[in-house]
Amino acid sequence: MEISAETMYTASCNKNPDFEGVFWMGVKTTGIFCRPTCTARKPKFENVEFFSSTKDAILKGYRPCKVCKPLENPDETPVEIQKLLDELSANPSLKFKDYDLVKRGLEPATVRRWFLKHHGITFHAFQRMFKLNSAFKKLNSGENVTDAAFESGYESLSGFGESFKNIFGVSPKNSKNEKVVDLKRIETPLGTMIACADENGICMLEFSDRTALPTELKEISKHFNANIIQGENPHFKTLEKELAEYFEVKRKEFTVPLSPVGTDFQKKVWEVLRKIPYGTTRSYQEQAKILGNPNAVRAVANANGLNKISIVIPCHRVIGSDGKLTGYGGGIWRKQKLLELEKAILF
Repeated sequence: MEISAETMYTASCNKNPDFEGVFWMGVKTTGIFCRPTCTARKPKFENVEFFSSTKDAILKGYRPCKVCKPLENPDETPVEIQKLLDELSANPSLKFKDYDLVKRGLEPATVRRWFLKHHGITFHAFQRMFKLNSAFKKLNSGENVTDAAFESGYESLSGFGESFKNIFGVSPKNSKNEKVVDLKRIETPLGTMIACADENGICMLEFSDRTALPTELKEISKHFNANIIQGENPHFKTLEKELAEYFEVKRKEFTVPLSPVGTDFQKKVWEVLRKIPYGTTRSYQEQAKILGNPNAVRAVANANGLNKISIVIPCHRVIGSDGKLTGYGGGIWRKQKLLELEKAILF
């Protein structure tokens, strides 16, 4: 489906976020190229041209705009912060102080702001949560309180007990009936994703800029009666490996275990979604027929929209009966990119 230059120009003038990742606009008079949402003053129509990738714009001689920074993913984890996260994942007992950050060339205030924006807590609070998650798993695997506390980096049992109770609402000794859902940021070519998993499998995989994300996290927490805490999970390793292979066009099916949260009907719809072959598409009507209820098109569409495990449960493979792309929680542009990756539809 060809997008006209007029449509793209109008989208750029309106700073329409639905076109993020779909096109980039080059300004002939300045030699720069921008995102559709750039806040810089818009040039005249005759002074612009459009590109389907940043590479095409650069090859044509355009420079990236300093205002909207089209080569950057605004939600992507900075390299130095990713190193901190990797080290914490390998050893949750580590404790990075401001002095340690400065030694690494990081400004503590900058790190603090990044964690507040992307995790809702400071970096130091993030480290505490990570340690508590590690200690919780040790307790659940049968370790005693003392070993779990000191192996997780706590210097006193009283400090550990107080921190643990503040998060879980119970003392470490009474934590057997408590549950944790692990959370992790995963970087992909289409942007940062937030993954959640319990002991049974992945229960969420969403793009970090999805507006429904906070609501979904609350629903998962309520469903499992669990605290959602940043931490590692064996299922994350499988998920990251398979996602990387998928984006490298080396994988067509996912094997990572899932633990979806939804009604029985929604789970049936999601199972039908998982059976749509790689590189093909279906309509909501076809989904409804497979479920044995051709009149349930609206209910099927609603269940698709409530899918919390993007890509792995491929709701991006469902299109309108007229062959047009329909709504997608991660943005229509991502749906188009995923279908182009699978060569399901060529635009």
